[in-house]
Amino acid sequence: MKYLAYLFVLIIPLACSKGTDKSYDDYEVSNSENVYDYEASEMILNDAVSLQKPKEDLKLIKESYLSFETKDVDATYNHIVTVLKKYNGYIQDDRSNKGYNRTSRHLTIRIPTKNFQSTIDDISVNVDYFDNKQVTLKDVTEEFIDLEARLKAKRELENRYLELLNKAKNVKEILEIERELSQIREEIEAKQGRLKYLNNKVSLSTINIEFYKVTVESKVTKSYGSKIWNALVSGFDGLSNFFLGILYIWPFIIIVILLVYFIRKRLKKRNKK
Repeated sequence: MKYLAYLFVLIIPLACSKGTDKSYDDYEVSNSENVYDYEASEMILNDAVSLQKPKEDLKLIKESYLSFETKDVDATYNHIVTVLKKYNGYIQDDRSNKGYNRTSRHLTIRIPTKNFQSTIDDISVNVDYFDNKQVTLKDVTEEFIDLEARLKAKRELENRYLELLNKAKNVKEILEIERELSQIREEIEAKQGRLKYLNNKVSLSTINIEFYKVTVESKVTKSYGSKIWNALVSGFDGLSNFFLGILYIWPFIIIVILLVYFIRKRLKKRNKK
């Protein structure tokens, strides 16, 4: 009985080990059947991308908005141009506006990110105070790394499908593989475009600057000829108003004329007597 117990203890681990090996083999077979399945490949790639990534330098998009009053719009513009030449920047957009008592100019400039703060400091030298001064930083490091990893995985997947294309045996397989390749290449181009956009935003910072001058409109000096003409026009207007006024009181004028006529007639009769 004692030997049977020992034998039972030895058999149980062996049975468990055998069961475990069998399930592992089944797992290997099930995966080998779907090696070239697109959806399965996508799952594998997504898992690869989600793995822990190496530490990278921060990818920051820096932007700023400055608004201030200046005594001389042209002088301020020339100063900004000098600063841009110093720090290898350029003007992306330039707009001017002139109102009744305000002249303003709006610039959108791009500057290498390493010179971002130095550019703001040099522009601020001649500014007494800012109406508005904003600086924003957007961290796109995670998106940047994720895009690079996915782009690498997509290219590897593309190479695998190209290998399959070379081994295709009939037209149906060729068409199916080319359809998958077309989808993969579209995704690669989209990710390349996004990476290019992020690289541009990270390497070149954007600064929006609006500066203005408040002006007082002076009265227009009229020439002597203009004064004479205005006087003639005013005189004509006055004469017109006079006749219009007479038309308004014509009944009273008739009554006065009749009264004067009868009074003179009576006075003549008295003189004859």
